[in-house]
Amino acid sequence: MGPAVTGEPPPPRSALTLRIVLAAFGVVLFAAAVVLSVVYELPAGWVITFGALGVVALVDLVVVAWRKRSESS
Repeated sequence: MGPAVTGEPPPPRSALTLRIVLAAFGVVLFAAAVVLSVVYELPAGWVITFGALGVVALVDLVVVAWRKRSESS
C-alpha cells in the first residue's frame, strides 16, 4: 500500500545536496582561476583573491557535507 492521503503537505526536504554541488563547483572554478592567473601572470592580488574564495568554497563544502551526514544519522 502507498502512503496515506491526509491532505497535509509533505515534510520539507533539505537543500544541502544542492549546496554541496554549488560549493564543489566553486572549488573547481576558483582552483582553475588560480592556475590560469599564474599561467597568464596576473597580479598577485588576483591570485590571492581567487585562492581565498576557493578556500571559502572548500570550507563551505566541508561544513555542508558534515551537516548532511549528521542529518541523515
